[in-house]
Amino acid sequence: MLTISLVWGMLVVKSRNWVRFFLSTLVVGMISTSIVGFALKWNEYKEFFISFNIQEVLSILLWLIGVGMIFSVISQMGYFAYLTVHRFGLGLFKKLWNPVQVVLIAFVFFDLVYFRYQAFGKEQGESVFLYILVPLVVLLFSLIIGSFKCKATNIKAFIPAVFFMFVVTTIEWVPALRANEEDWLYLMLVPLLVCNAYQLLILPKFTANK
Repeated sequence: MLTISLVWGMLVVKSRNWVRFFLSTLVVGMISTSIVGFALKWNEYKEFFISFNIQEVLSILLWLIGVGMIFSVISQMGYFAYLTVHRFGLGLFKKLWNPVQVVLIAFVFFDLVYFRYQAFGKEQGESVFLYILVPLVVLLFSLIIGSFKCKATNIKAFIPAVFFMFVVTTIEWVPALRANEEDWLYLMLVPLLVCNAYQLLILPKFTANK
């Protein structure tokens, strides 16, 4: 009976931590989306603040919060899907899994630049530099988060962290990439990056037995 009670107690604690993790990531998504949403269309929305039109401000805020919740759920689905893929990759490729991830990062970077430019930029005569810049910024951000993950854990976490931040974020970002509307591109990208970075760095604190 004592053993059963201890096991049940551990399960309750872990389930509570997972709920806290889910809700906290949800809040991160809502806040980041709201900030980015107002920033992207500040020229349109600032009039509501100047005129103290609280009703309009609240309606926009509620809409952004709802969108942020969706982005957060997408981010969390992507993260837990990656945890499964990561375990599968370790089992299948063993020590080669990290080199495989590096190749996939390079492949996704190339695709993100080349195919987007071919689909949306080439016919309009746009510079390919514009299509390189955003993926490059995302990759640099991923490298920074990967370095933080290394400091929090160990050097072996660097490549998986960069892979998750870059490759998985790109996959989650596909709906906005297909639409190719500038506002939606950034409105979705920034919260996804923030939520993914938050999950990657904070999950160990929630999964620890307390």
